[in-house]
Amino acid sequence: MNTLSNSLHHADITTTLHPYTDARAHEKKGPIVIERGKGIYVYDDAGREYIEGLAGLWSVGVGFDEPRLVAAASAQMAKLPYYHTFSDKAHEPSIRLSEKLVEITPEQITRVFFTSSGSEANDTMVKMVWYMNNALGRPRKKKFLARTKGYHGITVASGSLTGLPNNHRDFDLPAIPVRHLTCPHFYRFGAEGESEAAFTARLVAEAEAVILEEGADTIAAFIGEPLMAAGGVMPPPAGYWQGIEALCRKYDILLVADEVINGFGRLGSSFGAVHYGFKPDIMIVSKQLTSSYLPLAAVLFSEAVYDAIADNTAKIGTFGHGFTASGHPVATAVGLENLKIIEERDLMGNAARMGAILQAKLSALSDHPLIGEVRGAGLIAGVEMVADKATRRPFRTPGKVGAYAFGAGHEHGLIVRAIGDTLALCPPMIITEEQVDELFRRFVKTLDQTAGWVKAEGLN
Repeated sequence: MNTLSNSLHHADITTTLHPYTDARAHEKKGPIVIERGKGIYVYDDAGREYIEGLAGLWSVGVGFDEPRLVAAASAQMAKLPYYHTFSDKAHEPSIRLSEKLVEITPEQITRVFFTSSGSEANDTMVKMVWYMNNALGRPRKKKFLARTKGYHGITVASGSLTGLPNNHRDFDLPAIPVRHLTCPHFYRFGAEGESEAAFTARLVAEAEAVILEEGADTIAAFIGEPLMAAGGVMPPPAGYWQGIEALCRKYDILLVADEVINGFGRLGSSFGAVHYGFKPDIMIVSKQLTSSYLPLAAVLFSEAVYDAIADNTAKIGTFGHGFTASGHPVATAVGLENLKIIEERDLMGNAARMGAILQAKLSALSDHPLIGEVRGAGLIAGVEMVADKATRRPFRTPGKVGAYAFGAGHEHGLIVRAIGDTLALCPPMIITEEQVDELFRRFVKTLDQTAGWVKAEGLN
């Protein structure tokens, strides 16, 4: 390693607190410094190549070196590098992107509010829903329904909606009124002898029971990822979203689709809600909106939600919420160009085609001694490793095998996400069939090395 690399590694471990990282362990091993990217690949400061099997953080749709996005950012920086959208101000990039988002989303979605991250967007959504219900004279209607293992961000409000223990532990969360329902993952939470249809019926009945227990007049919204991603890549059981949507309509509860990972073609459909056939009142988008070249997110919502909020701003004189970077001109210019690329190159269709190939290849691994379940949709896949295939028994120390496999992947030039003992894949949407084959070869090597280590350690 060269002197510069040594300097970077030392500076990192002596100055930076990393997200989702054991800080003390990091001090000992140091970072993998990613230096550049090209297509679906990234390269570290020692020149090693990796297939970025998670598209960064589920987010780089167009690859890591798209010149049109660089040009869009540069042109906007030269013209108007920054301006806000407070107090009646506007600029063309944010206007055009709002217009585009309304055009490509389901017909009930007519309005846009920009933030810089999915967490901020979900935090904003909570405040919007509270503001709306106060405006409508429903001050008790403030609670949220979410799901165990759901992921909606890490701010105080969005982190409360998230249903993962490590996002709550020692942060004093949840800090807002939320009830977390059973995770809709049939493989792990279906009862012995229960059919998938019966599992769906049980979860919908549970949701209705909670609504009645809490009082429908206190439940503001139900939020969920169409396909749960960061909690372990879990597609919903058949009929689940139709049952939840029916409950929301029956009890006048807003339905919020968190599309931060699902959206803009990742599943081979425009949005997760479209893929699974339901109509949300509010959608949350980010990540692939700009392919994460710049931070940008948005709350997308119906005219009914807008009207209630707008009427109240007339009463109060303002909507007292917003961020310095809301609708940032450079970020929105990049977002607009990114969506053009997704459309022009049919990356949504490519995600469907390449996703089918990837899912088939992974499903063919079902007989591998480590694999309990292969699941996913489009270009999102999860492979859950278990100690015993027949009984679905997990490993004694959850996450230990996943952590080993994560490291083994790096040795074979593949970056995956270890979610407990599930390995998640979500490659850039530009991936080719030849690259899917190469990703799969590297994944099999990773899996085989992990299986050998599990056997040697006696972990199963």
